[in-house]
Amino acid sequence: MIDFYYWPTPNGHKVSLFLEEAGLAYTIKPVNIGAGDQFKPEYLAISPNNKMPAIVDHAPADGGAPISVFESGAILLYLANKTGRFFGADVRQKVAVNQWLMWQMGGLGPMTGQYGHFNVYAPEKIPYAIDRYTREVQRLLGVLDKQLDGRDFVAGADYSVADMAIYPWINAYDSAPLDLTPYPNLRRWHAAIAARPATARAYALKQQVNPNAGKPLSEEERKHLFGQTQK
Repeated sequence: MIDFYYWPTPNGHKVSLFLEEAGLAYTIKPVNIGAGDQFKPEYLAISPNNKMPAIVDHAPADGGAPISVFESGAILLYLANKTGRFFGADVRQKVAVNQWLMWQMGGLGPMTGQYGHFNVYAPEKIPYAIDRYTREVQRLLGVLDKQLDGRDFVAGADYSVADMAIYPWINAYDSAPLDLTPYPNLRRWHAAIAARPATARAYALKQQVNPNAGKPLSEEERKHLFGQTQK
C-alpha cells in the first residue's frame, strides 16, 4: 500500500496519473496547501522542502522498512522502477524518457508556474513578467510540438512517465488559457492522453479532495501558497 500525499495541482496530478495507470493500491492523504498542511512537522518529515506531492511506500521492492519519496519527478522514477513500467524497455528508451522528464521538471513546470503566478495570482499585473513567461512557455510548447511530430508520445511509441509529467502542465490555468492552435502535434497528443480511462480516474480525485478547486484564493491561502508564512 502507498500513502499518497496529494492536493489537486499539476504536480499532484502527475503521480495520480501513474498510480491509476499502474493499478497500484494507494490511500490519499490530503495536503491542503492553502491551509498550510505542507508546513506541519509530520509532513516535513516526509517532504522537507514543504512541497506536495510525496509518497510513503509501505511495501518497497526490497522488503524493508517503508520508503518515503518527495519531488514529483523522483516519485515517478521510483514508481517506474518499482513496477518496471512506463520508463522504457532498454537503455536508449530510458534515456529518451528521462531527458524529457527532466525537461518538464527543469523547464516547462517552473516556467508555466511563473506564467500562472503573474497572470492569475499576482496582486498587480506586471507586463514585463507576463510577457517574459508567456513567451518562454510558448517557446517550450513549440519544442514539445516539434518533438511529437511523428511520435505517438514524447519519447516514442509508448506512454511513459515523461508524458505523465508534461500533460498536467499543458494549459494548467483555466483563467489564463494559452492558444494551442499553433501546436497540432501537441493537441493530438494531449487529446489522446485525456481520453485514457486512467486519466479520467486521476482527475476525478480533484473534486473528491478539493471541491473548491478553481475558486479565488483567500488572503490566508495566498500567505500559505506564496511563502509569506514560511519560517
